[in-house]
Amino acid sequence: MANSYPPVFNDNKAAVFRRLDPAKYTSLADFIDEINAPDNRDQLVKTYGYQQISGGLTGFLSLTGAVRASGTADAVQYWEETRLHSYASVNLAATAASAATTLTVTKATSDANVLRLNDVVLWNGKERGIVTAISPTGEIGHAATASYTVEILSGNIGATAATGAYNLPVIGNLFAQGSDQNAGYLESNVIKRTNSYNIIKEVFKVTGSQATNIGWVNVGNGDYRWYVKGEMDTRARFLDKREMMLLLGETITNTLTTTNIGGTPTAGEGYFAAIENRGIVQDGEITSFTQMDTLIETLDQQGAAPEYAMYVNSSQALEIDDMVASLNGAAGFGNVTSGIGAFGGRGSELGFDSFKRGGYTFHKHSWKLLNEPTLLGSASPHYLGAMIPLTTVVDPKTGDRAAALELNYKDTNGYSREMEHWMTGSILGVNNTNEDSLQFNYRSECALVTRAANQHILITA
Repeated sequence: MANSYPPVFNDNKAAVFRRLDPAKYTSLADFIDEINAPDNRDQLVKTYGYQQISGGLTGFLSLTGAVRASGTADAVQYWEETRLHSYASVNLAATAASAATTLTVTKATSDANVLRLNDVVLWNGKERGIVTAISPTGEIGHAATASYTVEILSGNIGATAATGAYNLPVIGNLFAQGSDQNAGYLESNVIKRTNSYNIIKEVFKVTGSQATNIGWVNVGNGDYRWYVKGEMDTRARFLDKREMMLLLGETITNTLTTTNIGGTPTAGEGYFAAIENRGIVQDGEITSFTQMDTLIETLDQQGAAPEYAMYVNSSQALEIDDMVASLNGAAGFGNVTSGIGAFGGRGSELGFDSFKRGGYTFHKHSWKLLNEPTLLGSASPHYLGAMIPLTTVVDPKTGDRAAALELNYKDTNGYSREMEHWMTGSILGVNNTNEDSLQFNYRSECALVTRAANQHILITA
């Protein structure tokens, strides 16, 4: 008689060997599936590469000079000088025939007038005329309705002049022998600009139970606690959002419904808005040197710096590559692959491709933000790139030299709101509440100053 063994139970479960019944056998895995660990690969695959985009703005800020500065008010105030030689914006009072030698014009705007008696102006950029009368009388026509008599020095205006707006550059003046000095004078002017701070916040939370769980994925440095990955991603998203608000922020002019958002937020003008409001906007991709030369002519008119950093999306970068390749070695063009200039010959190491044209050096770099499909790299992108002057500008009020772009954070007496980070809860060594969790808090109060926006270029679709 065969030996008979009683069933063996382990924690009220039949032992594994009791399942060895040839009639039910199919494979080894059927009876050892509760013993073997899964064949797990703990490396977290970067499916979309390095996704954090912050560093684009701060990256080209570092090229233009100062990256950050502290602020001690609710807004940043800065000054920009006006053009040294202003033109007069006027309206022609009545249609003038081509044979006309005398023109009557009126102020086109309520701005302070720049025309004085005896001033010599250019009509249509070629005919020279002199201001012989101002009404109401006076050396400078301060009245909003001031009108001026302009007499052509030689010949006539040459073509029928229709009523409408004209700009008259003042090229000098003429006086008779023994005449007095002109009593009126032009005062220098500056433009006061202000920009508010953005207050940006974020949180991440983990319970005490989740903080003690060990997962299957190595989130870095041999750490398998998944909440660590969540906290790192939250910080990265926060830094990205802060950077995007400095780039894409816009001053609020509409009336907002603020009942549910804790009051009206402060909002500063972002970099793109500054260029759209006061700078140079290139409509469409740059695909030829004809377009590039037009931009160079515009930069010349704005007294621009000789070096520019071009941060562009992939499509625009490829167009520039094709454009440069087509003219390599041609007259007026130079390829500077080493990035000589702003980068001391290290342009290639920093990821820049450079070329020269029309006395300017352009350093091209791909901008991750503009290629990210969940952000600005959509199927129909609007923003294609920006061209940033690598220079400093002089404050006309103080004489201080400053970067064309400046990142400001609220800061005083050792308390900085550049990047605040604190934790609230009662786990992981933090004990300042009774809640069985830990909350990671992030806050930043920052503003971007774009000086001389007239020298910056924004490329749009």
